[in-house]
Amino acid sequence: MPKRKLTVRIFLFLVFTDVLETFHQFCFKKSALLEYNRKITGFCDVLNFLGSIFSSHFFWFGLLSLILAFIIWSAILSKVDLSVAVPVASFSYILVALVSIFFLNEHVGLLRWLGIFLILIGVIFISVSSYIKESSSR
Repeated sequence: MPKRKLTVRIFLFLVFTDVLETFHQFCFKKSALLEYNRKITGFCDVLNFLGSIFSSHFFWFGLLSLILAFIIWSAILSKVDLSVAVPVASFSYILVALVSIFFLNEHVGLLRWLGIFLILIGVIFISVSSYIKESSSR
């Protein structure tokens, strides 16, 4: 069964899954940071750590956004090729870097930004190639 080309609607859903992915990564990081100073030296410490994580509202918001992203992602994959969807969904690299800077006070260096830029160039090539492939097969 042939897949449809990458439409604006599918592209917007891909961007939305990137936002959801960024949000759940942020939430999981925040829930882990709540236990930053905890020493884990044994099995009981691991259980206590997990108990703290599971009691965090950040964890549950992250899990809900992960489930929603999975549902939308599954619908997207029924419409476009995986080799198109995954690279286009790479905008989360930018979003994660920005969220890390503004909400987690992390430093994102020049080399990392260069890597993100190169990924975006690849995304553009792949997106354009899906239109070229579609046009030449007609």
